[in-house]
Amino acid sequence: MEAAAMAAVGTDADTDAHSVVHRQLQDIVLVQQQQIEYFSEMIRNKEEESVSIKVHEDVVKELENEKFQHAKTKSLLSKESEKLQFALGEVEILMKQLEREKKAFENALESIKNKASKEVNKNDKLKSKCNDIENQVEKQEDILSSKEDQIKELCHQLAKQKATLKQQVTEFEIQKQQNAYIERVLEGKKKKARGKFIPTSK
Repeated sequence: MEAAAMAAVGTDADTDAHSVVHRQLQDIVLVQQQQIEYFSEMIRNKEEESVSIKVHEDVVKELENEKFQHAKTKSLLSKESEKLQFALGEVEILMKQLEREKKAFENALESIKNKASKEVNKNDKLKSKCNDIENQVEKQEDILSSKEDQIKELCHQLAKQKATLKQQVTEFEIQKQQNAYIERVLEGKKKKARGKFIPTSK
């Protein structure tokens, strides 16, 4: 596209140069045409005034010279006109090519923009999903932390209950042993008491 643009710029410069030459030649043709008319009018006036043959011949020669120069200028103007038309044709071709390349570039740019927009939307959705997952993980971590605290509290209570139960068992064993000791002592006293009241044989 840059090559086409540079070529278009170069052709524009050539076209401008041809246009300047074309306008200058048109101005020269106009001046020469005016001079031809002037000399023609002068000849007519001289003929009417019956001027000398020498003056008449000089004027005729100048007229012929002006006609010759005018013909040369018209020929040059025709050639320059052809060059100008050719340059304008090239400019038109290059402008059409530049327009096609511009359109293709715009289409490619639009396609890239659409693809980038889709990628951005996709990334936004992924980011939103990641945020949701992170929030869910944080909630689950909070729940697990709370459960761990509850488990620790239950373990603490269970340990206290075990200690209390152990203490109660120990006290129960002590109480049982004390009761057994008391029963043995009482049983011994009962036996002794019964021994005192047994009659002796004669």
